Amino acid sequence: MINAEIARVFGRIADLLEIDGADRFRVNSYRRASRVLKEASDDVADLAAEGRLTDLPGVGKGAAERIAQYVQTGHVDVLDELCAKLPDGLPALLEIPGMGPKKVALVYNELEVDGVDTLKQVIASGEMAKLPGLGAASVKKIAEGLAFLESSGGRTRLGEALLIAEEVADRVAELPGVKRVEIAGSIRRGKETIGDVDILCEAADGKSVVEAFTSLDFVKRVLASGATKGSITVEQRGGGELQVDLRVVEHDAFGAALQYFTGSKEHNVRLREMAVRRKWRLNEYGLYDGDDRIAGADEADIYRKLDLPLIPAELREDRGEFDPEATFDDLITVDDIRGDLHVHTVASDGKNTIEEMGLAAMALGYEFLAICDHSKSSTIANGLSIKRMERHVEDIRTANEAITGIDILVGCECDILPDGSLDYPDDLLGECDIVVASIHSAMGKGGKGKLSPTDRTIAAMENPYVSIIGHPTGRLINKREAMELDIARVIAEASRTKTILEINASYQRLDLKDLHARQARGAGVMLSINTDAHHVDGLGAIRFGVTTARRAGVTKSEVLNCMTPAALRKKLAAKRHST
Repeated sequence: MINAEIARVFGRIADLLEIDGADRFRVNSYRRASRVLKEASDDVADLAAEGRLTDLPGVGKGAAERIAQYVQTGHVDVLDELCAKLPDGLPALLEIPGMGPKKVALVYNELEVDGVDTLKQVIASGEMAKLPGLGAASVKKIAEGLAFLESSGGRTRLGEALLIAEEVADRVAELPGVKRVEIAGSIRRGKETIGDVDILCEAADGKSVVEAFTSLDFVKRVLASGATKGSITVEQRGGGELQVDLRVVEHDAFGAALQYFTGSKEHNVRLREMAVRRKWRLNEYGLYDGDDRIAGADEADIYRKLDLPLIPAELREDRGEFDPEATFDDLITVDDIRGDLHVHTVASDGKNTIEEMGLAAMALGYEFLAICDHSKSSTIANGLSIKRMERHVEDIRTANEAITGIDILVGCECDILPDGSLDYPDDLLGECDIVVASIHSAMGKGGKGKLSPTDRTIAAMENPYVSIIGHPTGRLINKREAMELDIARVIAEASRTKTILEINASYQRLDLKDLHARQARGAGVMLSINTDAHHVDGLGAIRFGVTTARRAGVTKSEVLNCMTPAALRKKLAAKRHST
């Protein structure tokens, strides 16, 4: 559906209108329309074709006309006019953590800031800190946010890059003469951020395939076009461009090319060293003994010739995968996941009911699902008061009885408060089958009555009802740095208290990240891979969490939601009964 795309456009219009000083009513009307579009269950393009856009709550005649315009042309006049009127560099300022439309408007109007370079200047000069409503502390946070954004190097998050890569690969597979297509590079290795997309295809006539590739309708710019390689950029849904490289390879070299272009560089260096010790030569065309190619068509043959098992792509980082004792047979897969233990519903900030989430989970073949809506302090997420949570417990129990074929567990995502206490009393937590405890606010170092994130997390783990620590570091990839968490200490305490640590599968988080998950499994800490889904489609994000776990070498026996329902309940009860 095009809904999310148009919602982003309307959100950007609202931001630019606010920067331009438009009246609050007009700004809010676009924000409201953006929210409605994001939450709409019907395809907006279908509603536009049927003339029913005004059936959406909050969408009047004017908004409907602009939605229809975007559906038909891919543009909205209002946005084009705003982009022409305002400096080109202003929208980029909105991407900086801490810089919303009001602050962008303030520095634009008061200090003539028109982009990142002039923003840096007014930060360095001290002028920005003198503006009303800012001050040194706010400006310091904005400077840190700018530094963090720049340090990300313009890399694209895995979930966004993979969707583009799969769409492009599908189109390449349809080109005349193409026999096989594979996604390679850091996407295949499951890295959390991607520089560009690498795609390989097998075909006899490389030049014609590259010409067809560079002429596809989604191509934004053509960077290169040759006999065997083409490079283009495509537009990303959230703005900006992503480079996609296509290499056309012959059949007998396809496996070698797939191995080579998957990487990593460090992994490939080790493989070449192994080949050299045998007086062989390994490159993107094959494994050679003198002039004879002894492997190349199949990736597994290259590893086999070097006396290695086929090393899973996610582990090719030269982080122990060449250890003679390393085995990969039990590495977790998506098929090993029996359920999701952290999802939200309309009771808090989700988009679907308990029943809808349960049926969607059943469609994935799941045996259990834990409903974990937000607790009362998460007011921005419509957190449940104690009375609402008590009713919600009954609603989940009722839904579980009504839907056969899946266990729907009573859970909550309970805020860990600044003093380390939990947002719900123990008697209410005891009514839950599972409790995910998370930090959502006051993520700083602590002080003045506030514990550090590390001490808050450990205090929560001491509670016998806390089953899982949700998204432990609190990071948002490319948006917000992780909290200052002593991860080694947290892992040690998780081991001691028998608390499970989450790999949050949302591609915006992937938290715990792969290196931390590796540390956790090394300490014997059980992990849980959950989507934190807020709508039924969000359940599909489980693959990103599994990929992160695979990069950490995690096996299915080390993951809570690979257990049978009976074993799961026994494991959850064990901590409560041991204290």
